[in-house]
Amino acid sequence: MRVLAWAIRIALFVVLAAFAAKNTDPVTLRFYFDLAWQAPLVAVLLAFFAAGAALGMLAMLGTLLAQRREAARRQRVAAPKEKAPVPAMVQPPPAEG
Repeated sequence: MRVLAWAIRIALFVVLAAFAAKNTDPVTLRFYFDLAWQAPLVAVLLAFFAAGAALGMLAMLGTLLAQRREAARRQRVAAPKEKAPVPAMVQPPPAEG
């Protein structure tokens, strides 16, 4: 199974490296106020992918922290509290008869 995982990783790397090698043409991103940024297409794609991944993780952070707080609260409630000692059972005296 490990060999298959590494084979998939290597194949994916080769495909992405070939994609990057074929998309080195410069592109210009135009912003407001006549600002422009010129960079290779693959660099622009990588930058926007990384920014999207970072924003997605940041959006997930609030939910993750809320779930951790809730799990900790439930664990505190479910934890066994210190119990008072249970008195020993008193056995009735044997019946005479």
